[in-house]
Amino acid sequence: MKPNPVAENVLGTMGTICWTGQLIPQVWKIFREKKTDGLSPWLMLIWGTSSAFLGVYAILQHLNIPLQVQPQLFGFLALTNWGQCLYYSPSRQNKKRMTVLLIVGTMILVGALEVLLVFVSRPAYERGITAPAQLFGVLSVVGIGSGLLPQYWEIYKRKEVKGISYLFLSVDMLGGLLNDLSLVFAKEFDGLAAASYTLVIVSVFRCGSYSMDEKLIIHMIEGHELCRSNLCRHLKPTCAQTSRNGRNN
Repeated sequence: MKPNPVAENVLGTMGTICWTGQLIPQVWKIFREKKTDGLSPWLMLIWGTSSAFLGVYAILQHLNIPLQVQPQLFGFLALTNWGQCLYYSPSRQNKKRMTVLLIVGTMILVGALEVLLVFVSRPAYERGITAPAQLFGVLSVVGIGSGLLPQYWEIYKRKEVKGISYLFLSVDMLGGLLNDLSLVFAKEFDGLAAASYTLVIVSVFRCGSYSMDEKLIIHMIEGHELCRSNLCRHLKPTCAQTSRNGRNN
């Protein structure tokens, strides 16, 4: 497809807005309910740390500016969600000051790691050595994809999707799609970046569809029970009449 810088930046900006704002509904949901039951803290911690590798890759590859900014904001909000999981955990109610220090320290550490990796890798990248950048791209794909595994386990244990904002899931998938489309209009399509965004779309869709499947099954069971009770109610007089006729004969 012919490169289109305008479409690339517009779609990238829209994707960045979605991926920046996607976690805000989740942050608000936790803040309002003061609990994080059903949300795996490992999901948010892995996403938060993986955003550093995605940020390094985006900067070294000179992706459009919105796609360079997006990992920073995404990582900050993911670590904020992780911090909420710790802060509202019943086991840490007496350690809130230490919890806040841990959260802030982790954010600073992840940000410092990204800055360090950019400065260390950029000279080699400018000399044509692209292996480090490719490594960071692969690490971001693996991290973002594997981050949902703890959440799948949480869903499996509870047999339900609980504690997750459905608005978050919807905006997350939309942001990934827009980021993918942004790469389509770039001068050179970046497969690793696209893999990161696509993996999120597929993984999050599966997470949301589990809930829809669960609700469908529940409705089917309820419908079956309703039909059976109605059938029994209608057949009961008939069965009683047949029994009386048999005794009379």
